[in-house]
Amino acid sequence: MMQIKEENQDDVEPRVKAEVKQEEVDGEVEDSKRKCLVELLKKSDEQHGEENDERDSHENDQQTDKHGTGKRLRRLQCGKSFLPFSHLKEHQKIHTKEKSYCCTQCGKSFRQVKRLKTHQRIHTREKMYRCSQCEQSFSEMNHLWEHKKIHSGEKLHHCSQCGKSFGGARNLQIHQRVHTGEKPYHCSQCGKNFSQAGHFRRHERIHTGIKPYHCSQCEKSFAEDQTLKIHQRIHTGEKLFDCCQCGKSFAHAASLKIHQRIHTGETPYHCSQCDRRFTCSRGLRSHQMVHTGEKPYECTQCGKTFSQFGNFKHHQRVHTGEKPYHCSQCDKKFTQSSNLKVHQRIHTQEKPHHCFQCGKNFSRLENLKEHQKVHTGEKPHHCSQCGKSYAQYATFQIHLRTHTGETPYPCSQCEKKFSCARILKVHQRIHSGEKPYHCTQCGKSFAHDSTFKNHQRVHTGEKPYHCTQCGKTFSQNAHLKTHQKIHARETPKH
Repeated sequence: MMQIKEENQDDVEPRVKAEVKQEEVDGEVEDSKRKCLVELLKKSDEQHGEENDERDSHENDQQTDKHGTGKRLRRLQCGKSFLPFSHLKEHQKIHTKEKSYCCTQCGKSFRQVKRLKTHQRIHTREKMYRCSQCEQSFSEMNHLWEHKKIHSGEKLHHCSQCGKSFGGARNLQIHQRVHTGEKPYHCSQCGKNFSQAGHFRRHERIHTGIKPYHCSQCEKSFAEDQTLKIHQRIHTGEKLFDCCQCGKSFAHAASLKIHQRIHTGETPYHCSQCDRRFTCSRGLRSHQMVHTGEKPYECTQCGKTFSQFGNFKHHQRVHTGEKPYHCSQCDKKFTQSSNLKVHQRIHTQEKPHHCFQCGKNFSRLENLKEHQKVHTGEKPHHCSQCGKSYAQYATFQIHLRTHTGETPYPCSQCEKKFSCARILKVHQRIHSGEKPYHCTQCGKSFAHDSTFKNHQRVHTGEKPYHCTQCGKTFSQNAHLKTHQKIHARETPKH
């Protein structure tokens, strides 16, 4: 029996020794942690002077935790205390401004790994917190809590200055900056200040050029999620906003608001230099460049400069040859959507621009403006070589070619050349045999508009050409000229 006890004792002794050794190792680890902690505290306290270091070391090193475990709590320069070493280490990053967790997609940095994971949901669009009442989803739990107050109607936080109520304390805090004018978020690159962190983050993307929101259909990228959603309506054709006066629909609420000013006549944006007024701020900004002469958009290929980005973008298609706007009826392509709309009026026969003096209608506004010079007699384009004047710039340009002899429009079939596209087009009907002008009374067809008009006078009996010497009238100018030769022969020569 004694022998068994002795053997048991022999077994126990090594185990006890091992346990004692493990306690010693644990003690060494604790000592190591404690030394490390002291080193961190020393570095932190050195920034606030040696006197604070001595005072705080006596008062705080002996402070025990509230649960009475006897373990020491550590307090930093901000007065906060921590029990686990890991919590202290995390907290210290606030003072050191260390952000060791970086987002690989947009480069943003975070102090805590959980903050990085929450942020990454912006890129993955993961929304794991769902509202049970309206099925809206959120990437963060606190956003869901704030949202739920919409359904409950709970607004516990009131603004003492204007009486507005808010579901969350954070929303109230942000709102109060409207009254205080506080803008705590500062852009170091351009000096702008912002009252909200979200607005500041969006602004920063102007400088960084980061566009984290991508359209899956056309691969365009956007700096803001909301801008992407609005853009996607181009592909879906969704137009949620209707004008109650004319029935027009719009993809954006802002576009509807601007459109409604056509009906109300409201022009809230004034030019301080020439008193012109505009329905939208964009129109005013574009107009102001007329006065300043500013042309910030330069073409790298030909050096041309533009005051408006839209015009610059359209110009670039001259070099790329891109024509993204297609006519569904004749497959013609255009560089600008406005040109496509004007072209489609050929098919629809729509002529929305009306001359109030003679009743003529035009498919394009610029054609109406040019036409109105017929009534005013205005001829602003003068030829310096022969003194002739023209109401229309295009007609003036064609006239100049009579002096230069330039014929830039060649016929591909017979190598004849012409000074303007219109004459080439008429000429090509000789080869094609096309006769687009039909007489409804006798069925005859004509290749030229002028020939068709002369023919119609056979049916109407109209004779607009008068001989000044004998009063005879003719349906065609050529007939008048032939007739005038009779008088020329009759006139005696001196």
